[in-house]
Amino acid sequence: MIIVAILAAGRGTRMKSDLPKVLHSLGGLKLIERVLESARPLAPSRQMVIVGHQAELVKAAMQSIQSLEFVEQTVQLGTGHAIQQLLPYLEDYTGDLLVLSGDVPLLRTETLKQLLQIHQEHQNAATILTAHLSDPKGYGRVFCNAENIVQQIIEDRDCTPDQKQNCRVNAGIYCFRWQDLAKVLPHLQTHNAQKEYYLPDAVSQLSPVMAVDLQDYQEILGINDRLQLATAYEILQRRIKEKWMTAGVTLIDPASITIDDTVELQPDVIIEPQTHLRGNTVIHTGSRIGPGSLIENSQLGENVKVLYSVVTDSIVQAGTRIGPYAHLRSHVEVGAGCRVGNFVELKNTLLGDKTNVAHLSYLGDTTAGIRVNIGAGTITANYDGANKHPTKIGDRTATGANSVLVSPITLGDDVYVAAGSTITEDVPDDCLVIARTRQVLKPDWRKKKSGE
Repeated sequence: MIIVAILAAGRGTRMKSDLPKVLHSLGGLKLIERVLESARPLAPSRQMVIVGHQAELVKAAMQSIQSLEFVEQTVQLGTGHAIQQLLPYLEDYTGDLLVLSGDVPLLRTETLKQLLQIHQEHQNAATILTAHLSDPKGYGRVFCNAENIVQQIIEDRDCTPDQKQNCRVNAGIYCFRWQDLAKVLPHLQTHNAQKEYYLPDAVSQLSPVMAVDLQDYQEILGINDRLQLATAYEILQRRIKEKWMTAGVTLIDPASITIDDTVELQPDVIIEPQTHLRGNTVIHTGSRIGPGSLIENSQLGENVKVLYSVVTDSIVQAGTRIGPYAHLRSHVEVGAGCRVGNFVELKNTLLGDKTNVAHLSYLGDTTAGIRVNIGAGTITANYDGANKHPTKIGDRTATGANSVLVSPITLGDDVYVAAGSTITEDVPDDCLVIARTRQVLKPDWRKKKSGE
């Protein structure tokens, strides 16, 4: 049995932000969400977040995760003091406690599984994650014997010059046998430069304690300012891109592409330069996205092509072409074999299979059938200043250039709308509708200049 505790009470002053540090975004997820995701496969019996500074903001941001428990650290007196706050909540607990930091978002699940496995196999009182850094400045140093049994942990600011030469550092990630830890937590002292209760001081009172060295030190990089946030994003992007290229996805100029790790790609997808994939996006095999496109929270079927366009919160079926310079937003569904072309905007609209909106059009709150052809410059006037209204367009209907459909309105099947028409009333099936004034010619209209 294991409980996960996440330290999330710090002020994060170096972020220079009104937002709590753990709520800053990294690749589409908040820092604390990434920490929770890394631990989720361990199937913890409880997940406890220790909050302090701007606690209500953290709670509100995480309220959708119903299994979270929040424990308040009203005064921030160090990591040991933070874990002390768990004592009233875990009085009868006999399992293990995994302590994570809410601002260390790059930990892999595999690393945590290894830490837990070694902890339990060796029946350690505590097991800590460590790494060897070429520049360990700022990190507490861990001193071990040949069997990786921890002899001493000393914070960087408390190290002597000789001790600072040790490059094995404390990652701040711990697994404890809770009953052992609970006995020593009340006796922590503040004999250090910061006058705080350090969790490593509790570790020094336990036995046996073992260190587990990381292979990839980047997993323990913490986020304290915007520079470190940007560095973490670069690391995350490298991981994601390597994963997809290994899985059969082509990234043309990977350096110019960004991909959230919530995105799913199938083999033989091609991502062109300057393309960005966000949120819960799924792109099926054979699709070619970009250059210069943004896809967010959308599903694209097989062999879809998107060129210089933005697609958000939408579904695009197989064989459809989008762009250049199209914008699909707010729950658009485009059928198979469609064309959504140059400078077209679709909002909350459903297009049937083989329907074309080729250029210079706006359709909002519209349902169009199969094999519809929307002429250049056709728009739906769907907003009356107070409310949005729907437009329905039947199968095989075609609109001429520069048509205006004033909603609410319904056009039946096989309707033809004459170019330049403004349609304000419903049109039945199989009709040609013309709604424009007659052309009037007025000879000799040009104003004559003086002397003519």
